[in-house]
Amino acid sequence: MAQDLKLNRRALLGTAAAALGASALPALAQNDGSTEFIAPATTQRHNISSFRMLNWQDHFANTRNGAILVDITSRALHFWSEDQSIYRLYPTSVPLSEDLTRRGNTTVVEKVVAPTWRPTPAMRERNPEWPEVVQGGAPDNPLGTHALYLGWTYYRVHGTHDTRKIGRRSSNGCIGLYNEHIAELFGMAKVGTQVLLI
Repeated sequence: MAQDLKLNRRALLGTAAAALGASALPALAQNDGSTEFIAPATTQRHNISSFRMLNWQDHFANTRNGAILVDITSRALHFWSEDQSIYRLYPTSVPLSEDLTRRGNTTVVEKVVAPTWRPTPAMRERNPEWPEVVQGGAPDNPLGTHALYLGWTYYRVHGTHDTRKIGRRSSNGCIGLYNEHIAELFGMAKVGTQVLLI
């Protein structure tokens, strides 16, 4: 009886570990009714909390120009194409604290490849040792390879070269993605894409 209990407990733990491993995969894509997991080129996965598919109807009146939903709590970004044939789910980094977090509706107002990074005045005040500017394409550029500029001053959805940040509260207000994921999102989103942060 004790041996059966040990085996059942081991089987239960193994099943739970497999389920948790599957739920921590970095991106879920759904296209043409099929579901596939997409992992970035890197094998590092960090602190992905709750990862679940959402319905756009619960957050948007329509998907005109596409729709991006950022769930700060689950640290995930959801994208729906205008015709709803494409759905993507990506892990993100989110702001370090509530005072750096912005919620609500905005839009993509600009798309930039190899964006130049300039810390905000508040960031420079907190970190006077930071450089005034880091050119686009630099390996230490905090904006990574691509950025979607939002209608709010200083707020972006961008890539990151520091993959340890994904799945964590680690940004000064922006939403960070793996560079592979922001490149894909960049290709699908357009100026005018709806954005909602919750």
